[in-house]
Amino acid sequence: MMEIHRSGTTRRWSDTVSWQGLLFLCEVPSQLDADINGQATEVLAALAQRLEEAGSDQRRILNATIYIPDPADLAAFNALWDTWVPAGCAPVRACIHAPLTDPRLRVEIQMMAALA
Repeated sequence: MMEIHRSGTTRRWSDTVSWQGLLFLCEVPSQLDADINGQATEVLAALAQRLEEAGSDQRRILNATIYIPDPADLAAFNALWDTWVPAGCAPVRACIHAPLTDPRLRVEIQMMAALA
């Protein structure tokens, strides 16, 4: 049986969980006063760092679920996303317009990636 590995584990969540060659991760911004560009840039940078720490990268993302409370933010988010994901490596993706736990949050991203 393959072991489950967790990093950054608290009582409620882990920063990453890996199992059988898969990496699961989720990020929210800490800069709650930033606009969608600032928050998305922060979240994408944090995800890239977590992927790298686990031995993966943006080319190995399998799926992403993006939560954006304000539909007006989608175009700005997509512009950042399109430069962040390497050409030809787009994952399966869903973008959901839903309120988040803090009304100042403009984006939350959950994803799964393959490990090397």
